[in-house]
Amino acid sequence: MAIRVLLLAGALLALACSHGATASDPSHLQDFCVADKTSPVRVNGLACKAAKEVVVEDFYFSGLHVAGNTTNKQGSAVTAVNVAQIGGLNTMGVSLVRIDYAPFGLNPPHTHPRSTEILTVLEGCLHVGFVTSNPENKHFEKVLNKGDVFVFPKGLVHYQYNNRTTSAVAIAALSSQNPGVITLANAVFGAEPSIPAGITTKAFQVEKSTVDWIQAQF
Repeated sequence: MAIRVLLLAGALLALACSHGATASDPSHLQDFCVADKTSPVRVNGLACKAAKEVVVEDFYFSGLHVAGNTTNKQGSAVTAVNVAQIGGLNTMGVSLVRIDYAPFGLNPPHTHPRSTEILTVLEGCLHVGFVTSNPENKHFEKVLNKGDVFVFPKGLVHYQYNNRTTSAVAIAALSSQNPGVITLANAVFGAEPSIPAGITTKAFQVEKSTVDWIQAQF
């Protein structure tokens, strides 16, 4: 009996250690640590507001019922709900986004360096996919309909495309209070100052005039 108890305790400890090792954000050590956005202190996350100053609004956001403005080149809009909108998310390791897509709208290839993403289609149809890391660069793609769910692994390049003539809406949960986003085209061709032409022409195996034309779009 004692051996069984020890084995069970060991298994639970291993599970707890495994969870801590794979968590995207550090685990919190108190009930909450509402972000003090006025604090000059810089830590990995945000400094905590004094507990006596915390109010219920620190855990609340309203606005995901409002459609984002998709009148842009990509035809998509992301409404984020992260620690910048809800201070109570500080140290909690989660956040949320609403994504609106115009007909044939695209959420272009991008990565979240600090987060896995799980997306649910609320309205419409989306063609989604992600690409694995080098050297395989395997492309996983799927057409999603209303109610379908898809996971984008942490850090991998992924996208969503509305391939229909009607609008689409999705909501996604992310495993970080501040997942970050790097849109590939913006990062490479919209960097300030620009990445030297000799580097981009060699990387993409194209003429400088092609790089100049693409950079002009950003």
